Amino acid sequence: MSTNWVSHSVADTHKLAGSIASYIRPGDVLALCGTLASGKTTFVQGLCKSLGVSAPVNSPTFTLINEYSGKFPIYHFDCYRLESEEELFSLGYEEYFYGEGVVLIEWADRIRSLLPDYSIALTFHHDFSQETSRKIILECQDARQELCDSLL
Repeated sequence: MSTNWVSHSVADTHKLAGSIASYIRPGDVLALCGTLASGKTTFVQGLCKSLGVSAPVNSPTFTLINEYSGKFPIYHFDCYRLESEEELFSLGYEEYFYGEGVVLIEWADRIRSLLPDYSIALTFHHDFSQETSRKIILECQDARQELCDSLL
């Protein structure tokens, strides 16, 4: 099942992230897909703030992963620069993906075959004719269907 929103501002995106944060639990993997400047990092910043992260949240484009302390351990991946899925093996990605923290993956479409079946997918679409407008689609698998249902 999927749920759709339209965000007209950074504040709207942070509000949605805050709503989703109230349902996030340890072990969740959020797979974020979308073009450059579509709102993925803005969403991650709002989600992290709602989960109690006080440190600055930036996309780990060059380091591949940032770790944050909040309500749960948060592992923020950015797969934009990956040339192959195998590059994640050297990071020990399975410890993160199947651990007790919350995993946020920007450019998750680049590692689709490595994602757990229970991943929560968020797809961001930027309408360039409307500078601040973004369409955000949330898709939940059976294991997390209640998340989508609760946000309708």
